[in-house]
Amino acid sequence: MYIRDKSEERTSIQTHGALNPTIDCQCDVVMLYGLNEELPERLKTFRDAGYRLHFMTGIAWGGYVDYLYGDWDGRDHWDEAQTDRWGNRILHGEDTPYMCPTISFADYLTEKLKKLVVDVDAVEAIYVEEPEFFLRGGYSEAFKREYRLYYGEEWVPPHESVDAFYRCSKLKAYLYARTIDRVGSAVKEYALQKYGRVLKFCVPTHSLINYTQWKIVSPEGKLADLPCVDALISQTWTGTSREKTWYDGKYEERTFETAYLEYGAMQELVKGTGREMWFLHDPIEDNPIFDWDDYRKNYFCVVAASYLHPLVNKYEICPWPNRVFDRKYPEGSPDATFIPDDYATVISNVFNLSGTLETAPLTGTRVGVLCGDCELYQRAYPDSEYGGKAPEEETGTVIREKDELIDEIKRTVVDAETPDRERLLDLMASSGFPGFFSLANPLLIYGVPIRPVLLNNVRRYVGYLDDYDVLVLSYEYMKPDFPDVNAALAEWVQKGGVLIYVGDGFDPYHGIRSWWTGKYANPAEHLFSLLGVTLPADRAITAVGSGFVGVWNVNPVTLGFKKEGSDGLRAFVREAAARKGLSIPFRNYLDIRRGNLIISACLEHSVTDEPKVYTGRFADMFTPDFALTNEKRVAPGERSVLFDLDTVADQDLAVIGTSVRFLSMTDDRAAKIVTAQVRGIAGIHAAVRLKVPFAVTAADVDGVPCTVAYDADSQTVLLRFPNTQGEHTLTVRG
Repeated sequence: MYIRDKSEERTSIQTHGALNPTIDCQCDVVMLYGLNEELPERLKTFRDAGYRLHFMTGIAWGGYVDYLYGDWDGRDHWDEAQTDRWGNRILHGEDTPYMCPTISFADYLTEKLKKLVVDVDAVEAIYVEEPEFFLRGGYSEAFKREYRLYYGEEWVPPHESVDAFYRCSKLKAYLYARTIDRVGSAVKEYALQKYGRVLKFCVPTHSLINYTQWKIVSPEGKLADLPCVDALISQTWTGTSREKTWYDGKYEERTFETAYLEYGAMQELVKGTGREMWFLHDPIEDNPIFDWDDYRKNYFCVVAASYLHPLVNKYEICPWPNRVFDRKYPEGSPDATFIPDDYATVISNVFNLSGTLETAPLTGTRVGVLCGDCELYQRAYPDSEYGGKAPEEETGTVIREKDELIDEIKRTVVDAETPDRERLLDLMASSGFPGFFSLANPLLIYGVPIRPVLLNNVRRYVGYLDDYDVLVLSYEYMKPDFPDVNAALAEWVQKGGVLIYVGDGFDPYHGIRSWWTGKYANPAEHLFSLLGVTLPADRAITAVGSGFVGVWNVNPVTLGFKKEGSDGLRAFVREAAARKGLSIPFRNYLDIRRGNLIISACLEHSVTDEPKVYTGRFADMFTPDFALTNEKRVAPGERSVLFDLDTVADQDLAVIGTSVRFLSMTDDRAAKIVTAQVRGIAGIHAAVRLKVPFAVTAADVDGVPCTVAYDADSQTVLLRFPNTQGEHTLTVRG
C-alpha cells in the first residue's frame, strides 16, 4: 500500500521555489511553477530528492510582459487583455492581465515552452492551468477581431441582447480550446521530433460547477475532445466549495456537498476516455482570513468528498505547501499562528494515505442531474432584460453577490407572493447557481449519491446515459447545443429511463438564435415533441415506451426558496421512479468502501439528525495518532475516513497509517525487528501506526528513541517522533 515506486505518479504538489525541508512531503510528482531561466536550478533540487519532475504555468495569465510590451515580436499586445464594458482590464496583478488568447499568444507560449521547458530534458509533463475568460469580458479589440473571424459578422456588445451575450460566451470557450490544442500539439510534436521524448500535456482547471458559479467561461467539456490533452486536474478546494448555495430557503456554505458535486462533474468528464484525472486538495485556501479550525473542518469536507468518487485515485495533495507550513493565519491578525502541530500531522497523514487508494466501480442508486458547458454561456443577463438599464461598474476579479443584494432577492423573490422579474433574473444569475443546486441539493442532502451528468457526453459517447436509471433535467439554466442531445434523451426514456424535467420556459435565453429558433419556443418543447408529452399546468408523470417522463412546470430556482420546494422535488422524483419499480432510499449519510477504507459523510438538515454509527475495529485516519476505536459515531456535519483493521487480519506486517513516506521496509521475524527507510516534512510531529507480528518494546529513528504505544488487541503499534530533514532509518523491536 504505502510502499510504491514514484513512477506510479499517484500524488503531487505544485510550488514556485526550490525544495526546502518544510515542503519535502515526498509525494511522487512536483509541478514546478514559473516560466523563467531559473527552472533548471529549481528542478535539480527536487530531482536530487527523488521526485518526478513536471512543469506548470498559467495559460490565461502569467509573467508574459515581454509579449505584452512587444519585446517578443516588436508589437504591443495590450489590446489582447480581457476588458470589460467600461474599458477596465481584468487583471491577475500589475502587468498581469487575463488574456484574450489569440493565435499570436498561442505561438508565443509555444516558443517559450519549447525553449525554457522542453529543452530541459528532466521535465516529463507540462501543465497549462486555468483557461479562464471572464463573463464580463469580451470588449477588447482582439476579441472583436476574433468575433468577426469566427461568426463572419461584426461584433455586437454582449450587454445589448441575450443572443449577443450567448454568442460571445461560446466564442470565449472556443478561443481557449483552440489555444490549448495549438500549444499542446506543438510542444508535444517538438519534444518527440527533436528529442524522441513523449511529453505529457495536462490542464488543471476549476470544475464546471465552480466556473458556472464564478461566472468564468472555460472549455470544460471541449478538453475531452482535444487529442493533445493527456490529463486534467480538478482544482476543487475549500475556496471553490464554500461558495454559498440555496437549500430549504437558506443561503449558506455547504462545502462538502458542493465539493462532492464538483469532483463528480470532473470524474464524469474523463470517464471512458482513458485520460487521467487528478483531484486537488488544499489544507488551507487562497483566502487567508480564516483560522486553522475553519481550514481543518473544510479540508476534511473536501478530502472525504473526493474519496467518495472511486474512479479517480490520483491527488494533488497540496497546491502550495509553503503557504501551509511556513505562514501564519488568520493573515494580519494579532492572533495569527503557524499551523498547529496536530493539524500538521493529520494533513501529513492524508498526504501519504492519498497515495494508497485504489479505484473501484461506481455503486449505489443511479441518479443524475444534467449539466453542461452551455450553462457557462448564460450566467448573466444583459441590459435588454432590465429595461435597458446599465448596471453599476464592477471591477472585482470574481463577482460575488453583496449581502444586501441577497437580502433584496429574499424580500422581493423568495418571500414575495409574486416574484419581482428583475430580482428573479438576479437570483438566476447569482453565484449560488440556484437553477442547478435547487435540483441537486435536495437529493444529495437526503443521501442520494447523485452524479452531475454532462450534457456534452450525451452525443460524445454511445450509450453514455445507460449508466443511469433516473435523470433530472432543466433547460432554464442551460441550452443544448444540438438537437441530437434531445434525441438521445428520448431514446434513453423509450428504453426504460426515468426523466424528470423541471422548467417553465421563463429564461430569456430561450430566445437566442439556435437550432430550435422558429420551430419551437425553447429546446424543451422539442424534447417534449420527441417524447409525445406536453407541458402540464402543474406537474404530470407520463409513460413513454418502457420508461417514464415527469414534467414539473416551475422555474427550478424557486425550489430552493422553501423547505416545501425541496420536499416537493424529492417526492416527485421518488414517485416517477416508483412507476418504473425503482426505489430511491433516503438517509442522512453517504459512504463507500475503497479497499481497506470506509469513507463517510453524515449530512446536516437531512432525513434525520442521528449519527451514522460504524462498529468493528478501526483506525481513524483523520486523527493525528490514527486513533483506534471499535465504534465510530459520525455526527451530522462530520466526515470520516476509517481504516478497517479486519481487512488486514491475515497480514502479520502492514503500514496502517503514516505521516512520513515509507521508502522500503524489511523484517527479521526471528530477531523481532522491523526496519524501514522513511522521509517526510521536517518539523512535523510524525506518527506511524504499524501492524507487527510481535509485541513492540522499543523503537528508534537513527538510533534516537521514539515514543511507543503498543495495542495487543489490534496488534498495532503507534510510533511518534519529531521528523527532521532527509532520509531516516526507523527500527522497531520486540
